[in-house]
Amino acid sequence: MALILSIETSTQVCSVALFKQGEIVGLKESNDEKSHAKLLTLFIQELLLEYKIEFKDLNAIVVSKGPGSYTGLRIGVSTAKGLCYALDLPLIAINTLQSMSHGIIHRIKSDELTIPDFENSILCPMIDARRMEVYTAFYNSKGENIREVKAEIIDENSFSDVLTKSKIIFFGDGADKVKSTIQNPNAFFIDNIQPSASDMAVLSEQAYKKQHFEDVAYFEPFYLKDFIATIPKKNIYTS
Repeated sequence: MALILSIETSTQVCSVALFKQGEIVGLKESNDEKSHAKLLTLFIQELLLEYKIEFKDLNAIVVSKGPGSYTGLRIGVSTAKGLCYALDLPLIAINTLQSMSHGIIHRIKSDELTIPDFENSILCPMIDARRMEVYTAFYNSKGENIREVKAEIIDENSFSDVLTKSKIIFFGDGADKVKSTIQNPNAFFIDNIQPSASDMAVLSEQAYKKQHFEDVAYFEPFYLKDFIATIPKKNIYTS
């Protein structure tokens, strides 16, 4: 009966949750900008105290691995790795976009959301990168990845080839930004969706049972760093 501590800091949201057997026990989160360094360890302590759980009771730590904010990911991953080292616990890492998709699926199953023809739709989580750029991927209605994670600059023609034949559900702070740009009858937008530690419940339980653990010593967040770093370097050396 796995008891897992979940950490999500890939965007401005600072979120911590506790899971038992894939079910959410408790959740603490804040949407205050740049709050990770101040609130993350506090939320962890408060959550464990509230539910009378000691660190020694935990079976694993799960962290959102990105893509997302460089600073946020560093804080979340560093905290998770520190706990794993100190407590000799396994580390589970979940792709942030996949986690967001499972959050939408959970809302559908619990009747918090109603989306017509959801089973045949494509889920497209988006995390704001900069200007009109987003981190994004495609998932089916079961939360399975069907298009690789990319950093994309969005314009009025983005995803037009897919939208001609399929309904795409866009969500996340990146989707909020490009809502007025993607105009198509098959484009469905869900507003105000942010990553949450609670979204990793099912995925972390599956990973724990299969012992899909990271090497704590060498694990690094998934930044999509190569894509972002090449453009400014070219600008610097060619100017």
